[in-house]
Amino acid sequence: MADRKLHDGREDGLRPLVSLDLDSVESFSDLLEAMSETAFSGRSAGEAARILTEMFSDPDCGVVMTISGAMTVAKQGRIICELIERGCVQAIVATGALIAHGLTESIGLTHYRTDPNQSDEELFDKGYNRIYDTLEMEANLNDLSVMVAEVLDSADDDVTWSSYAFCREMGRRLSDQNAGRGILRSAYEHDVPVFIPAFTDSELGLDFATFAIEQTLKNNPNRTNASLEECLAATPAFNPFLDLFHYAERVSRLQHTGIFTIGGGVPRNWAQQVGPFVDITNERCGTDFQPPRFRYGVRICPEPVHWGGLSGCTYSEGVSWGKFFSPADGGQFAEVYSDATVILPLLIKAVIQRVDAQSR
Repeated sequence: MADRKLHDGREDGLRPLVSLDLDSVESFSDLLEAMSETAFSGRSAGEAARILTEMFSDPDCGVVMTISGAMTVAKQGRIICELIERGCVQAIVATGALIAHGLTESIGLTHYRTDPNQSDEELFDKGYNRIYDTLEMEANLNDLSVMVAEVLDSADDDVTWSSYAFCREMGRRLSDQNAGRGILRSAYEHDVPVFIPAFTDSELGLDFATFAIEQTLKNNPNRTNASLEECLAATPAFNPFLDLFHYAERVSRLQHTGIFTIGGGVPRNWAQQVGPFVDITNERCGTDFQPPRFRYGVRICPEPVHWGGLSGCTYSEGVSWGKFFSPADGGQFAEVYSDATVILPLLIKAVIQRVDAQSR
């Protein structure tokens, strides 16, 4: 202990923290900047705002936004529309459920707060589908299925669908009908592809399936006696590899790539695997393509890494898979462990203020 020399931090180049002074805060941008000088998730949120601002302002960067969870039924969809319309994101990867709930809102239908006095059995009897503290009407989804059927019925008989092609056609119809603001309409009008990797895990996938079954049974006068085998033989013309190849081709054209992830799950991993896909293609097929790796990354998710789930894995883990550049090679990443419905509005409002200020 006698040889121990105590340092004050500054002489070692450490960065001091600064107490958050609300009197000096006049905007969301100021607040996130001040939070970046504090600690814990507040500092992560401030760092996320800095990286998102740099990512959105980089003229050579294409940004992939991946979204899971109930973000549209939680009324966060217009934030995503704002990012699309401002040119901040160049591709969306989402769950089918998220897109479906956004579509019901876009065509003028309503979600409601759950009545805590009603049991789930009562909700089922009334056609109320509960999502945490919010309700999606079964009638809403039935109305949506009519629109899906109209889009599918208007296509050529020999078309092979992908989620990207389907989302584009749904967006086209919403735009032509001048429907309400929504992710698919904004994406179509700004040429931003929307991918749903786990397409059958959604109302949209079920709508596809029932449309195919209906087409098979429409000339059957005794359809009530149709066998399960007959119904399930009506396989929709859908090829998910069209999505994979279209996405890989788009991302490979970008000079820099960034990823902005809400939650985790299939959208996150499907979007991130483009680098490993190119790597193994080169190794196994003798090609020489440049593997895309993400230079920027911001993730909002409350899932901790120690549970071992994909949603909680860190960006540094992704470096080991060839998905991201390491910080030593210029990678910049921030991970905010928070409910996205709490931090996303604050974060995006701050970033928009900064981007707007830079463009003046």
